[in-house]
Amino acid sequence: MTTNPLLCPSPLPYRLPQFAEIRDEHYLPAFEHALAEHLAQVEAVAGDPEPATFDNTLLALERSGELLARVRAVFHNQASAHLTPALREAEPRISAMLAAHDDAVHLNGPLFARISALYDARDTLGLDPVSLRLLERYYTVYRRAGAELPAEGQRRLRDLNARIAAACTAFGQNVLAANAADALVLDNPAQLSGLSRAAVAAAAENARRLGHEGRWAISLKNFSNQPELADLEDREVRARLLDLSLNRAKDTNGPLAVTIATLRAERAALLGYDNHAAYAVADRTAGRAEAVTDLLARLVPPAVADARREADALAQLAGGPVEACDRAYWSGRLRKERHGVDEAALRPYFELGKVLRDGVFHAARELYGITLTERADLPGYHPEVRVFEVFDADGSGLGLFLCDFFARDSKRGGAWMNALVEQSALRGTRPVVVNNHNIPKPAPGEPVLLTLAQVRTLFHEFGHALHGLFSAVHHPFFAGTAVPSDFVEYPSQVNEMWALWPEVLTRYATHHETGEPIPEATAARMREAARSGRSFGTVEYLAATLLDWAWHTLPAGADPGDPLAFEAAALRRAGLDLPAIPPRYRTPYFTHVFNGQYSAGYYSYIWSEVLDADTVGWFGANGGLRRASGDTFRRELLSKGGSVDPMQAFQAVLGRPPRVEPLLERRGLAG
Repeated sequence: MTTNPLLCPSPLPYRLPQFAEIRDEHYLPAFEHALAEHLAQVEAVAGDPEPATFDNTLLALERSGELLARVRAVFHNQASAHLTPALREAEPRISAMLAAHDDAVHLNGPLFARISALYDARDTLGLDPVSLRLLERYYTVYRRAGAELPAEGQRRLRDLNARIAAACTAFGQNVLAANAADALVLDNPAQLSGLSRAAVAAAAENARRLGHEGRWAISLKNFSNQPELADLEDREVRARLLDLSLNRAKDTNGPLAVTIATLRAERAALLGYDNHAAYAVADRTAGRAEAVTDLLARLVPPAVADARREADALAQLAGGPVEACDRAYWSGRLRKERHGVDEAALRPYFELGKVLRDGVFHAARELYGITLTERADLPGYHPEVRVFEVFDADGSGLGLFLCDFFARDSKRGGAWMNALVEQSALRGTRPVVVNNHNIPKPAPGEPVLLTLAQVRTLFHEFGHALHGLFSAVHHPFFAGTAVPSDFVEYPSQVNEMWALWPEVLTRYATHHETGEPIPEATAARMREAARSGRSFGTVEYLAATLLDWAWHTLPAGADPGDPLAFEAAALRRAGLDLPAIPPRYRTPYFTHVFNGQYSAGYYSYIWSEVLDADTVGWFGANGGLRRASGDTFRRELLSKGGSVDPMQAFQAVLGRPPRVEPLLERRGLAG
């Protein structure tokens, strides 16, 4: 084991994993060793002959499992960002091992008895607020994991958890395979008319990587509405691309979605809940499923009405009805007609390096005082990964930030943040976080020019990174983004505001060839366009949200039948069966909920946006990009992780509970 770099403390700065030394064959033995070590540590706590105390039980549990946490973090990032054939083969076994291990820990009767004894005596222990919260959270987590079930119930729960884990892993692997296999391959560059020269070159390079030398290929991104639909002039090509997108993985993942949803419903009933949604929401800021239902019910009718008005405007411009494959194309032309914004013409102003350095990093420096310096001497887990050291305002080292920008066949779709090392004063660790994106890689020598949506995503994901980097907690349990899933998107969505903030935009939006800044008139039109035409995006998001909700409000024993028929019926009931606006994710490739942490939780984005829109107003009212505001947001919220109630952290910043009106105004749904 001493030769396995996953099991040895890393000598690199901030304990950055030794990626140059890690091989695929290291993961399985590392997990076997780390799981056994953690289980022994847990058994030692559970079997302690002394009466339970906060130190010998809660703190002992917090100190345990550091090796497993390290191995788990590295593997999960690798599995999502660069799933090699060997890791693809090992992933189902590792997933099963982890599911069984988590059950072994959470269903340990003597251990839960010690936690329960502390919980029952919590008012007499003299604990400080953070320690008391840690005790309450441990008690809640173990109860929700089934610690109070009788032996037969626990046996059934273990079986359900194992089957769910296996099905979710298969679902994710199927989407990854389908995204590559269902790429749109074209024979003639004329079929790509409307795309930029760089995008055409990138399609040629992508085809070469996929084994189609001399052709052009557009690989699928995770969501339904592929970005190229906004620019492709050939309607037949648009229709083919959307058809591939909407129908991928339906034969393999449709049945898996049914399996996952019905198993989750059975597990929820076993744990005493009406359905999986009720179980999931009970431990989030929403609290009750009815609160989510009420918010969605308030948003759907005005969003659909606004989308119908927008569809009429598109039809008038197009000279006839606009179908799903046409919507993005004609929406772009409508924005150009209404606001003079040509999104394709904006891309030369959004060169990746410039946006990152003079946009994303600059805003963070102005707001929080941090600086980032690239460390080419530190290895990433893939040659394309870049590593930056992050320094605080006083010059002290804060942590490491890794960024992995480009799409590849071994990477799952979308964009996300992972923590490779969690900050914890108890363990003496500082944060190492990574942002993953899926920007199409350009041909060699070509610049990386972004769409406005990709610019926003850079700011969004860096908001997650800041949440991890600014963590200043004692207990690992509370580190970084360890907050409810319907709160975790809030800080990242707030960080998006700086993408179009005038003093930020004018720094990074310069023409990559001439160096000319983006014209102020163009910038003003961009902001105006951003405030209008949101209806289609709102509806496709709400359709996916209601689809997730329909799958996860199934009661135990219900048979959803054919998965695509179930999907169609769910959208029809919600009033969102609009042929021209397919859901942002259809069931067979909805990895957020069938292979991620967002089951019955895709509503989290709009729930968090209530807080986000309100906070954007607070920043604006306090002078915008000001260090004093940034320090408040960091001190009262970003640094706290899960160590305080998230809504208390929100109120510590704004001084009051959130209001929904700013969201309605932003989305054009007020009134």
